[in-house]
Amino acid sequence: MAEEKLGSMDIQYDPSADVLYCSFGKPQEAIGEEIDDGIIVRRNVETNAIVGITVIDFSRRFSEPRGSCLDSVRRSGSDRRLGESA
Repeated sequence: MAEEKLGSMDIQYDPSADVLYCSFGKPQEAIGEEIDDGIIVRRNVETNAIVGITVIDFSRRFSEPRGSCLDSVRRSGSDRRLGESA
């Protein structure tokens, strides 16, 4: 099985639009493919590698009874990279 290093992962949440954006690696030109209603996978135009995922209506899809999934994203800060300290 081939292993691919992703590098950094950025997660941003827009509460006014209720959209979660996940990007892998450095910003790059990509095309989006809606793989399910409101779930968009972004792929590098040259390599077809997945470089990001967008989730529309994030809180509706993933909030648990107490909202812990969404609350975790909100607590992490919308522009902080994973693995960085607060």
